[in-house]
This record gives sequence, C-alpha cells and structure tokens, in this order.
Amino acid sequence: MQFSLFYFDGDGSRPNPDSYRLLLDSARFADENGLTALWVPERHFHAFGGLYPNPAVIHSALAMHTRNVQLRSGSVVLPLHHPVRVAEDWAVVDTLSGGRAGIAIASGWTMDEFVLSREPHGARRSAMWRGFEQLRRLLAGEAVPFEDADGNVVDARTLPRPLQAEMPFWVACQSTESFIEAGRRGINVLTSLLGETLEDVAPKIAAYRAARERAGLDPQGGTVSMMIHTYLGEDSERVRADVTGPFCDYLRTHYHLLENLARGMGVDVKLEDFSEDDLDSLLQFGVEGFLKGRALIGTPEECQPMLERLEAAGVDEVACLIDFIQDRELVMGGLPSLARMAMAGARTPAFAG
Repeated sequence: MQFSLFYFDGDGSRPNPDSYRLLLDSARFADENGLTALWVPERHFHAFGGLYPNPAVIHSALAMHTRNVQLRSGSVVLPLHHPVRVAEDWAVVDTLSGGRAGIAIASGWTMDEFVLSREPHGARRSAMWRGFEQLRRLLAGEAVPFEDADGNVVDARTLPRPLQAEMPFWVACQSTESFIEAGRRGINVLTSLLGETLEDVAPKIAAYRAARERAGLDPQGGTVSMMIHTYLGEDSERVRADVTGPFCDYLRTHYHLLENLARGMGVDVKLEDFSEDDLDSLLQFGVEGFLKGRALIGTPEECQPMLERLEAAGVDEVACLIDFIQDRELVMGGLPSLARMAMAGARTPAFAG
C-alpha cells in the first residue's frame, strides 16, 4: 500500500501570513519520510478549501520545497478551464519538479464554480472528457484544433514541453459509470468514502478492473487512490480527544456530508429542519461513523484492519486527508505515526499512468 497526503480544507477566508505553513511543513515531512505524493484540490468560493484555488500554482511552490514526492492535482476541474491553459500550467509544474507531476481531473460540483466556465453545469461530464482528450494530446506534443472568437480554427501546440513523455492521469470517481469509463480509457482513479462505505465502493473498483480488462489493458495496472480522513497517534484515547472537536467543526461546515449522515440514520430532511440538539447528535453520530469505518483515526495498530480491508477491496494508495483538523501542531504531531504505518505497509512506489 502506498501513502500520500491530501489537502482539502485550508481556511482561506482571512489574510494570514502563516496560511500555508502546515502545507509546506507537512510537504517537507512527506518528502523526507518516503510518502508517495501530495494532492492539492481546486476549490472556489468556500472558506474551507479557500487556500487552494489553483493546484498548479501551489505545486509550483511545492516543487521548490521537495525533491522526491509526486505532485498531483486533486483535482483540476476541467470544464472550468481551457485545455491549453491546463497543459501549459502542468508542463511548468512537471519541469520545475523534475518530472514529478500528476493530474487528477474532475467534472465539477457546485453551480457557483461554473461562472468560470463556458459550458453549462449540466454538460460538465461530457465537457470533462472532451477536455481530457485534448489535454492528453497537448501534453504529448500534438497540435490540437481550437476555434477562436471569430470562428477561425487554430492548431495549438503548447509550450513548454513536460519532462515526462506521458503524464499520469487520475479521474475523480463516485458513480459506477465513472469507474467503468476510467477503466475503459486506461487512467487511474481517485475516490473517497465521503458519502459511502467501503462495501459500497468495492464493487465499483471491481467494475473498474473489469473495464480495463475489456479494453485490452492489464486489469491490475491502474492505480486506485482512496482519499481518507487520517489522524494517527500513539495513544488511542488521546487521539480520540484530539480529533472529536475539530471533526465536529469540519462536518458542520460540510452540509452535504451531514445530509448523507442523516439519510444514513433514516432521516430524509434538510439540515435547516434540525434543532441544535438534533444537529449535535448528528455530528456525534458522524464522528462515530467515520471512526468506525470511513477513516484512519487511532493508533497505527488500530488502523491496520482498515488498511487490510482497503487492500482487499482493491485500493492501491491511501491519500491521507490531514487538514480537516485546523491545528498545525496536532496535524504535524500525528505525521510520525503515519510515516511508521506507511513504512510498515509500503511497497516500492510506482508512478502509474
């Protein structure tokens, strides 16, 4: 099993000269302790995640602070960008990092994001796959035709050239259809347990492997990366005390997660219908749910059964989401335990594409 760090919830709502301190410090730790990759998202118009509007910009900085770890988007929302711009940005990241870049793509989530797009929100999936094919060709050095504002067709060939002959791609997947399409196209998968259990996701991973085989590809050749909330320590009770408050705050800010949890309790209502007491109960339920089967929270020994379940389900890499705890000292204090767990379970890293 490979291990990487995933960032998603850095608060960018107010000026702070230390905003990126956790990112930089944990990136150096990952680089020096044998972790595989750093994943940075694309987030718009939300305080949590507001530190990460452009993963290419962030990774250009991280390229200067690291030497070994791979630098990946988690994810580029392709319908929001022209493929030429994405190809140019990520060729720069690849060059600055010495050939360590990787791109996960996504179709997008909220309607608000699509103020940046020329495509309607309802067409985002087809726009993503169209953009992916154009992006892959551009990064391979091909000329790709695009229409300018006057209707003229221009054959675009982007510069600089990336160092990697073939940059590796992932696609953010939740639906079975997305897993199958990723397998058919021969690209890697980035998924999570945000709204599902591992038992829900395992058949989708199997469908991905089967789709690769039908496409004439090695069914085990693709990488399935699973984003999982992670906080480890050497004392179980201390870990639980450290994580409960921050995790409740985190869930409170992510209403879609809370609504999923409510449905899991058999309650199909909107959150505004909840009283404060009900909301507190739901938050506690959510924390317990993540602790029991959707997260790596505890000691390395306590988390070993979860790792075995992940491996049995076909997961190749755990992308450890660490910044849901908005406390640098706590997060950094947990990383040595993560490194110990990674060292115990790691295999030789392979940059799959």
